[in-house]
Amino acid sequence: MFRSFRVFNYRTWFLGAVISNIGTWMQSTAQDWVVLTELTDNDATAMGITMALQFGPPLLLVSLTGWVADRFDRRKILLTTQTVLMLLAIAISVLLLTGVMTLPLMFLFALAFGTTNAFDAPARQAFVSDMVRLEDASNAVALNSASFNMARLIGPAVGGILIVAIGSGWVFAANAVTFLAMLVALLAIRTRELLPRAKNRRSGGLAEGFHYVRRRPDLLVVFAMVLLIGAFGMNFPIFASTMALEFDQGADGYGLLSSVLAIGSLTGALLAARRDRARVRVLVIGACAFGVVSLISILMPVYWTYAVTLVFVGFSTVTILTTANGYVQTTTDPALRGRVLALYMAVVMGSTPIGAPIAGWVANTFGPRAAIAVGGVAGLVAFGIGITWMISSGRLHRHEEKRFMLSLDETRPLRVIDPVDEDAFAGAPSVAPAVTTPIRIDHGDAEPRPPEGPIVRNP
Repeated sequence: MFRSFRVFNYRTWFLGAVISNIGTWMQSTAQDWVVLTELTDNDATAMGITMALQFGPPLLLVSLTGWVADRFDRRKILLTTQTVLMLLAIAISVLLLTGVMTLPLMFLFALAFGTTNAFDAPARQAFVSDMVRLEDASNAVALNSASFNMARLIGPAVGGILIVAIGSGWVFAANAVTFLAMLVALLAIRTRELLPRAKNRRSGGLAEGFHYVRRRPDLLVVFAMVLLIGAFGMNFPIFASTMALEFDQGADGYGLLSSVLAIGSLTGALLAARRDRARVRVLVIGACAFGVVSLISILMPVYWTYAVTLVFVGFSTVTILTTANGYVQTTTDPALRGRVLALYMAVVMGSTPIGAPIAGWVANTFGPRAAIAVGGVAGLVAFGIGITWMISSGRLHRHEEKRFMLSLDETRPLRVIDPVDEDAFAGAPSVAPAVTTPIRIDHGDAEPRPPEGPIVRNP
């Protein structure tokens, strides 16, 4: 489960990320509560606009951010973005503590956070593959998710308590301090131990990433499922805050709901770390579970029963995101990984500007339970897309040995001998680029059928 921890750089990165993520979740809780209760009179639509501004830039800047993640030193990119995010947190803290913060100013800061995160997210995701070997990438992604959700377990609860105890401005100040942990970790990483990065031998920028994804129906299905669930089902700040108000809870009650959601998320991330690789079938099952549990949650009559259902919502959510992220990372050509991950992050984060204002409007007009119901239906539609592709693609078929079982052909990366470029990797001997090939696996320990042509199997 923890095999990626054998790498010093990854251990260092993980520790810094946990501390920094705790602060980020504290700030996220404070920001949502400030917009909902301090800058407006429980206006969920304003909260949705804030989320849209914060998550919109990854979609608008995707043509640039993926190219930057592939072209420049990812460690230096992260040092820059983390510093900017720390300075933004300090600025908001000062404005709140001095009593001059307004809703338009908060909108501007949300846009600034979103723009910075648009460059930070693809570089951060791709940097994982710079620290660990390809066969450990899925495990590292799952552990990253565990780190994120450990912070999610602690941060919102602490943030909610601090809002009540000392005020929201100091929560932003505390988050600024936690960024130092990530900056120290990035400076402590041993650059000589980072894995060599693949060079993209052709021009084309993001267009090449689009072209690559367009030729991969499996990736198109993954992106479509994540887009649907991300847009309409993962607006948890709106859902949790408005449900907390419906149950007559304050900021601490809202923070507790976010932490309860993280209990299931952390469990899902740890289970994902045990899997040897990411599989589309797990993503499809997770989408179905998300839709069903979300619809069940709207029937809960009291605060505590609703909180219990959030454990299962969190579990299915992280199963979806971790599986999708790991699948994209481990089945994508390394030379295009930054651009494809930028597209993926644009789908994940860029779906919020589509869905958050809608969710806020539905919550204001019809109540929070109706908004959650829309998300649950989106999960079931995503499940339908996934299962339809599995059947229509011909990958799902009857198991050859087990009479009442089905098996699914998987996509796994294979290294194919390609003599066209002697310098495929910077600072390293010639190594053939990875491509993805659908291969048939009937049971877990069976050898995959190789594609035609000379290959070198993954170690």
